[in-house]
Amino acid sequence: MIEDERMINDPDNYILWGLVYFNPRDKRIILHKRNKLLGWTVNFAKPISYLIIIGIIVFAIIMEKMFK
Repeated sequence: MIEDERMINDPDNYILWGLVYFNPRDKRIILHKRNKLLGWTVNFAKPISYLIIIGIIVFAIIMEKMFK
């Protein structure tokens, strides 16, 4: 648990001006943001995270088309 918190708080694990979490050593795919009150983020070092983001976007587009 302490190692997980250290990885989240390490600025070297963030890319794109500190906005995107990218840590291949972290086994988690979805995790809390540095400030837990701000919600969750995905570990973009894991390929499945891209599928999660694409799935959310596709779901939002489908819902928008259905209820328009």
